[in-house]
Amino acid sequence: MGKTTLNIGTISGGRAPNIIPDAAKAELAIRLVSDGREVDQALRAAIGVRAEIREILTLPAMRFAALDGFPTSVVAFTTDIPVLAPAWGEPFLFGPGSIHVAHTLNERIAKRELIAAVDTYARMTQMLLSRAEAQHA
Repeated sequence: MGKTTLNIGTISGGRAPNIIPDAAKAELAIRLVSDGREVDQALRAAIGVRAEIREILTLPAMRFAALDGFPTSVVAFTTDIPVLAPAWGEPFLFGPGSIHVAHTLNERIAKRELIAAVDTYARMTQMLLSRAEAQHA
């Protein structure tokens, strides 16, 4: 499922540049492709008693179903799908645009990609409806 990735999303602390901070905080997002216990143990060993570690959210790695004729890939980011999937049926992770600009000040989708996505969504829907009809026949 690719490599583990780490993002230090926020770092904050201190009151002035000439004062040693009395507190600091960093928030990390780690995408694991293996058992998280090993990473957790390594972090705790590195930090020791100098800081507190709090796990805020854990989402499992996902393997999505594939549709014939649609390309698939392994991606190094997370999604809310694990939280939504049980209630929403079989999930597919697809959308126009680039993950490289997602959630940034430069987030955008080219108009041609958005228009092409409409056709792709229609083809996916037709394929899934045909599959459902075949299962109920």
